[in-house]
Amino acid sequence: MKKYKYLSIGFAAAISLAVSSCKKELDVKNPNSPTIEQAKDEPGIISLSTAAVYINGFNGNSPSIIDNQNWLGDSYFSLGIGYHELLGDNISAEASNQNINVVNLPDYVILDNGSKITNTSPSKSVIRISNARDKKPANMFFYEWAYMYSLNNACNQVLALVDNIKFTGNAETKKNTIKAWAYWWKGFAYSKIGSVYYAGIIDNTVGVGNTSTLVSTYVTSAAMITEANKNFDEASTLLSAITSTSDYSTVLGKLLPNFVQTGKGGVLTTDMWIRNINTMKARNLLANKRLTAMTATDWSAVLTLVNAGIKSDDFVFTGRTSATNGFFSASGGSVAAMTTGLPKSTTFKVSERLIQEYKTGDKRLATNFATNQYTNQVGGFTFSTRWQLLDANGVDKGGVAVLSDKIPGNYELYIAGSYEENELMKAEALINTGSIPSGLLSINNVRTYQGAGLAALSSALSLTDAKEELRRERRVALVFRGLAFYDARRWGVIDDISKGGGRTNAVVLGTDGVLNTHATINYDFLDYWDVPADEYVINPPASGSAPIKNPN
Repeated sequence: MKKYKYLSIGFAAAISLAVSSCKKELDVKNPNSPTIEQAKDEPGIISLSTAAVYINGFNGNSPSIIDNQNWLGDSYFSLGIGYHELLGDNISAEASNQNINVVNLPDYVILDNGSKITNTSPSKSVIRISNARDKKPANMFFYEWAYMYSLNNACNQVLALVDNIKFTGNAETKKNTIKAWAYWWKGFAYSKIGSVYYAGIIDNTVGVGNTSTLVSTYVTSAAMITEANKNFDEASTLLSAITSTSDYSTVLGKLLPNFVQTGKGGVLTTDMWIRNINTMKARNLLANKRLTAMTATDWSAVLTLVNAGIKSDDFVFTGRTSATNGFFSASGGSVAAMTTGLPKSTTFKVSERLIQEYKTGDKRLATNFATNQYTNQVGGFTFSTRWQLLDANGVDKGGVAVLSDKIPGNYELYIAGSYEENELMKAEALINTGSIPSGLLSINNVRTYQGAGLAALSSALSLTDAKEELRRERRVALVFRGLAFYDARRWGVIDDISKGGGRTNAVVLGTDGVLNTHATINYDFLDYWDVPADEYVINPPASGSAPIKNPN
């Protein structure tokens, strides 16, 4: 497999961080001087391991740096997660950069008066036209693939080096902590690929120009998820065997940048980390199976994992903005930042369909949003909004979950799993296996945890009503965490109406300023994305490969 340009360039950025971050965290001012030789001692391998994640995985591949692509935002968390939130209809956009004003434009909407507005350029067609090497700036398929394979490749390099490093103290513990770190992030990367793309490549080798036919063999998305879980299990096994708590904590404390070690971020104990792994494995199962296809065995597996998943007082993997030398900016590095402010001036706009999920009296709505009508005039017939996302601006909100704060260091971004996600997966599994009161209790737990201020749900709710409470709570509690598209897919919302998809009783502010409260939206989006041309053109599928294009 010939590693294409953005993988090798991204890794060069990681090497620069690996050396400089020993003295100044996430400083990549001189990307040409350091070499991989400088990562061959204990401080070097630790710095390289940090760089592999935060620069290669989340920042160093920024196409604005590499290919001058008029990038919107400055990290994986701005556009990569942005696509997920767009497709889940939590946000909209009217700018044309990277096709963000196209990817979530539905096929049609039927307004309250019965009039039908049709998209003459369906999303599926437009994004596939853009899946070409000479159309990379507009290619939605390109970005997540680029970031996640760069992250995977950099972690492969860490694993290839670590056994040859001389460590002080309990060498085995330190070595296994770094290995667990690399396997955890490889599991994360493979989870992302398997949960988004119709096919992927399992590549556990190192370097550029590898000619092994194995890495030109594409496998199904399900096989990618299996590989993700395999890496998670490898990390879990290593963590279970840690013998020196002090050396483990010392190494992990250096792997995590200091500025993320606050709030829900921090130096995880080995047990906390294993619980994070279990939550991610539960997500992998739930996100990649249609709700209608879930079996009793599936729900039992989810319950087993979430019962051993993240607890309310566990540390998790978070990101923080930083005034200097961070890996995403306070003003443009996240979906939240790019949605905050007057809608006429923000890249992303708050969707009316998100706001309608909030229940009357929910403090999370009053704390994070204000009315500010903006009528879209550039073709997005479901994009107009009456709402804006507020900047907390460092003000204490009395225990209510804050969605945006643009003061450097204040915004807490959830990179992987969280307590709320784990608890809501538990709720869903319980509700769907006959334990409705227990499932509703988990929903109540999340609302209390986020300071929603809502009355507890009645334990006597019907199955239908319990499922609706769960659906709405996932939309509200997990907004901007990159899960909205997975949910819309597995619930069938993004399917064509003729196949049982779409949404009814939707709130739509028309481009004429008229508010519709019972509109019908037919999304008809791709459920899994095609492999990007930047991969398959250079690395054509080997014999025996899985199909690389979604037939839908």
